[in-house]
Amino acid sequence: MLEYFALFLVFFVLIVVFYGIIVVHEIPYDMAVKNNHPQKDAIHVGGWISLFTVGAIWPFLWIWANLKYDNDGKLDNSSKSELDTLTNEVNSLKNELDTIKQQLNKES
Repeated sequence: MLEYFALFLVFFVLIVVFYGIIVVHEIPYDMAVKNNHPQKDAIHVGGWISLFTVGAIWPFLWIWANLKYDNDGKLDNSSKSELDTLTNEVNSLKNELDTIKQQLNKES
């Protein structure tokens, strides 16, 4: 009886691992569908190819699936304006910090 349980357990673990690998390689495609990515079919094919390359291209598919596109299918540049805003904010904080340092140096 214990042999049958062990055999069942071995097959169960193999099936779960096999299914889990497939699910993990489908994550970029699911993200592309959620983001309405224009190349979601290519990402899906890339996920299956990634299975046979032992996941070598999977990180690139994940990055590709996270790129944002506008309604015309062009790469969205709103992140560039956000980066410029953050850069300006960091520069203003640096200037303010320099001012505070100068005031502290004058006091001591």
